[in-house]
Order: sequence, then structure tokens, then C-alpha cells
Amino acid sequence: MKFPSLFLTAGMALGPLVSPAQTISKKVDKALRQVRPDDIKAHIQYLADDRLLGRKPGTPGYQLAVEYVTEQLRSFGVQPAGEEGSFTQRVRLRRATVRPGATVTYQPTTASLVLAPAEVHLYPHPEQPQTQLAPSGLAFVGYGISAPDQGYDDYQNLDVKGKVVVIVRGAPRRFPSTVAAASQDQTLLVQTAAHHGAVGVLFASARPAPATAATAPARPLATTSVLGPDGRVAAARGFISGSGVALTGTLSAAGLQILLLNAATDTARVLSALRQGTPAPVALRGTLAASWASAYQDFDSYNVVGKIPGSDARLRDEYVVHSAHLDHLGVGVPVQGDSIYNGAHDNASGVASVLEIARLYSHLKQKPRRSILLVLQTGEELGLLGSAYFAARPTVPKTSLVADVNTDMPTIIAPLLSVVPLGAQHSSLARPVAEAARYLNLTVEEDPEPDQNRFIRSDQYSFVAQGIPALHIKYGNRTPDGKNNLAEQVQKWRAVTYHKPQDDSNGTFDFAAGQKYVQLNFLIGYLVAQDSQRPTWNPGDFFGQRFGGK
Repeated sequence: MKFPSLFLTAGMALGPLVSPAQTISKKVDKALRQVRPDDIKAHIQYLADDRLLGRKPGTPGYQLAVEYVTEQLRSFGVQPAGEEGSFTQRVRLRRATVRPGATVTYQPTTASLVLAPAEVHLYPHPEQPQTQLAPSGLAFVGYGISAPDQGYDDYQNLDVKGKVVVIVRGAPRRFPSTVAAASQDQTLLVQTAAHHGAVGVLFASARPAPATAATAPARPLATTSVLGPDGRVAAARGFISGSGVALTGTLSAAGLQILLLNAATDTARVLSALRQGTPAPVALRGTLAASWASAYQDFDSYNVVGKIPGSDARLRDEYVVHSAHLDHLGVGVPVQGDSIYNGAHDNASGVASVLEIARLYSHLKQKPRRSILLVLQTGEELGLLGSAYFAARPTVPKTSLVADVNTDMPTIIAPLLSVVPLGAQHSSLARPVAEAARYLNLTVEEDPEPDQNRFIRSDQYSFVAQGIPALHIKYGNRTPDGKNNLAEQVQKWRAVTYHKPQDDSNGTFDFAAGQKYVQLNFLIGYLVAQDSQRPTWNPGDFFGQRFGGK
């Protein structure tokens, strides 16, 4: 079916083909028309300028970005909501690396075997400079998923207490895409292993490395985490302070085969069972011991937090969050002669959207009933660290956060005709999404690229992990020519632009699409802020059951 072009330029009526929703007043409609593509462009051009050197956390370029967004929020009448009356929340980051000399010894029977660096890589321990793992038993636990609510458990009938568990990344094919993505989250996998009493986790590769990689020198793995005021790790990808899991690392396909052969099975057999949706846990013969040292580099970065107070005496102490990550990759390996990873789309465009939402509210005399928090986060590119820290330790009472509407690389390269609200299907947030999309003549679609695991790869997932309903608006597939192949266009664009220096302000942009993103995200947040009922997880939902009690 060929869809007519419904893209609307600035100044046209926002809802000509449908009756306006009753909750959208004429004053809100008038404010929506104040969003200007040129303002979005100006934000992106500043934030993606070479002077900021890619906005890497802990650098002067990132600090310039902090100062810019702070000044913009202040100019729109937004109140500071960071620490000690400021706009900022300090995020203490720790980059950890494994020092040379780490050893991992596998003893299958009476003879020991030192695993080669190409077979096993250890992650640094972000809290213990010197770490020892006494000889410990081993177990293969398939995907490492324990999800009784999905009728699946890789730990069934297997005692892993005091053992190192070996995991291959993946999820049963029958899992819904967002559930499959969340089930592969490294932090959740470590948490599940710890719950079952494991002392270590090795993430195994199911495929042999290319021949060139096998002969290349092994590089020590580096991690970045957030330290709390007590000096312990407050947020990290794949490390949980006090969990009892001391060792984490990666295992090559050859190393996995060695372990499985000693258990009278092989990789092909267990992977075949997993692909068919059958857990394949098996105790492995022998023990694993390790000794390694970690080196640390600590530095500060900042989340920026602003507040627009609500108008209702009862609801103004609850908050709807609009978030976007402020950081990018900094200066790196040159590509076509350019080494500055400016991050114009990723995520200067998302930050511009949040700033323009703030400006939009400045045009609205009557604020919504709930308050609005505008949060620009650090460390997304390091593993969602700034958002993980804020969601767990917000600058307002944690129980007062009712929802997060996140914007990350909206990919404004073509007219916006349809959207994918990642995560909305799990909560009552689907209702305001549908209402806002209908008002703006946008079609709501299923994720055209479920294999990208986008739901857990951006900051909204940090809020979900704290039990807060959240979503992330991405482009749909509709195009003005009726081919409806935008996902294919984006894939081609992403291949030459994503996480490369070519993502700069000279690239492909449709700033009118950015205007529509601002209007849509604003309307979703506004409707949530106006609703008498705070958002809820759907009955029996995977995420509500897993995280809703936090």
C-alpha cells in the first residue's frame, strides 16, 4: 500500500486530518508552532563543532558542552535541579585496565593448563587493585538466562555456587525482541549468576576468531564505571559491587571448545540445543584459577539537570524526565583524514531536541500539572553510565520519577512520517504515544530492526532497570515516495557515518524532521505530566515484574 505524504512544514496546522485530542489545548497547539528547525540546527552546529573535540567525558570539550546546555536552559527559564543548587550532578568515572602479567590456569584433571591470552581475557576489577581467584569449579549455563516468567531457565537443575559460569551471548528465538535484548544485558547476566552463587562469569564466543585476529597480540580489556561517594562502584556494565562475582572476562571459541570437550560434549551440540530453545546447562570438569592486577584512572564528568515546576499542588512533586546523552567519542583513529568524532547526530541532535522542549515550555504560561526534569547525561558511550547513576541516585526523590522520554540519535535524515516508540508497549506510556502521534499525523510502527537490540542500548534502559517506565522514539519505515524503506536508507547512512568522524554538522540533515521529533517528544511528556494517574507497567509485563518493585 502506498501512503500519501503527510509531512507538515512549520506553520501548517498540526492536526488537519484528525480531530484534535481533547487534552491538547489551543495554547499548547500554539506553543508547538514555535519550534523552529533553525534553532535545532544552531544547537547541533555548536555541539558538533571541532572546538569541542567530540565531547568525550572528562575533557575540556565536554565541559564546553556542559556550559552551553546549562546556559541554554537558564535562558529558557529552567530552574537548576542538580546538586547544591546547581545545574550539574557530579559523576566520578573510573577507567580500569588489567596490568600485564595476568594468569588464568585451567586444571581439567591432575595436570594444569595455562590458557593463552588469545583464549581468555580478564576484565579489570574496578574495586580491587590485586585480585586472586582460588581454584573454582566451572559450569556452562548456555545463554545465562533465568526467566521463569518466560518458561526458560539456563540454570535449571545445576548447582553453580562457588563456580565460574560460562555464557554464550544470545536469547531464545521465541522471546519478544525487547525481552530478548534485555535478557542479554551484561549487567543482568552477572546479576543472575551472582544470584545463583557464582564467583565468576566468562562470556564465550561461539565463533572462531579470524586468522588475523588469532595472530594479533592480545589487548587488555578496559572498563569504565561510576564511583559513589563511598568510593565503591555505583554503576557499571557487567560489574555489581558486593555481588560476590570477582572474575569477569571473555573466552574464545577455542577455549569454550576445550572446556566442553572435557565435559564429554561439544560446542555444536549445545549451541544446537540452545537455538531450539532448550536449555543446555552442563557441569564442566576441572577448576579455574586466576591472578590479575588492575590499574585505575579516575576523573570527573557531569550530568546536567534542569527543572520546570508543575502547576498542580498535589502532583508538582512528581517528575517526567526528558533525557538525552551529551557525550560522544572524542578524538580517535582517523577516518578519511579526520580524527574528531563530532557526534552531530549522535547525540547533538538529541540534546537539541531536549533544549527545544525547554524552549517550548517557555512559550507555555500554564505549565503541566507534574514537573518536568530535563537531564543531559554523560557517559552513554561508555555504557549508559551517566543515566545509570542518575536513575539510581537522582537529584530529586527517586520515587518521584514517573517516566522517562529519551532521545538518542533520532536520525533526522529524512521526513518523519512514522515512529517506533521503543519500550512503550510495556507500559501505559503507549497511550500518550498514540495520542501524540495521532495529533501530529504520525504512524506508530513496530521496530523495523529488532536485531539491533536498541531498547537496551540507550539511556532509557537505565530508568527501566530502576522500575521507571521509559521509552525512546526512533524513526519508522514510511517515506514520502511510498516505498516505505527508511530503515534501509538509514542502514546505508549508518554504515558510513555512525561512530565515525563523518558524523558532523556537514552531513545529511532534515531539520524539519527534527522539529517534528521535538513536538512529538514534548507532547508525550506533556500528556504524562497532565494525567492524574502516573504511568504503570502492563499487567504481567516482563519489565514490570523484573524491575517494577525497585
